[in-house]
This record gives sequence, structure tokens and C-alpha cells, in this order.
Amino acid sequence: MRLALDTNRYTDLCTGNGSVVETVELADEVWLPFIVLGELRAGFAVGSQGPRNEAVLRRFLLKSGVGVLYADEQTTHHYAAIYRQLRNQGTPIPTNDIWIAALILQHSLVLFARDTHFDVLPQLTRV
Repeated sequence: MRLALDTNRYTDLCTGNGSVVETVELADEVWLPFIVLGELRAGFAVGSQGPRNEAVLRRFLLKSGVGVLYADEQTTHHYAAIYRQLRNQGTPIPTNDIWIAALILQHSLVLFARDTHFDVLPQLTRV
């Protein structure tokens, strides 16, 4: 399984949530969308454990099978299609999560997230 972590699932992983740890360990590849990195680092910047959390993140990113997903021109086409779908459905979701969904679809990944608003995008494969 090629898995992409949302911010909340990365946090769950770091706190040792058993089912999250198991799911991540079973994955062949683990990806963090660049938006997730931004959200994490924004939290680090305002939190009291910023340097420690950054060190943990850097170690995670160095693990074999872990990578970062960046947007490119093709991502913008997926973003636009999702945006149109959400607008037509009348089911908006946060902008950052539209970008995450676009990257998931572009790279044919499985999304690992707690957010139920992703449910309005049935084309996403989720765990």
C-alpha cells in the first residue's frame, strides 16, 4: 500500500497510537504532502516543543520508504477538478485539504486521515 498521511495521522503516529503505527508499518511507501509539512511546522513554530518536534520529523523523513509530495502543474488540474466538484456538491472543505486530495489522486495514493470532510470525495481511497 502506498500511503499518504494527513497532519492528524502523523501526530497520532508520533504519540504512539497503536492502530496508526501498525497501518504505517504495513505500508510499502509513506508520503507526507508538502501541505502537511507546512501545517506541522506551523504548529512547531507556535508550540513549546518546536526543536524536539522538528528533530522527530527530520528523523521520520530520513526513513526508507518515506517521502514528501510536492505540487506541480498536473496537481493544479486535480485541484481545479476537486474544487469544481465540491462547489457543485455544495460541500466545501478546507483549502489545504483540497491540495492534499489533489496530490493523493495525482499519485494514486491511499489517504490516511481522521477528517470526515474527506468523505465528500468518494474518489479518494482511504484507510
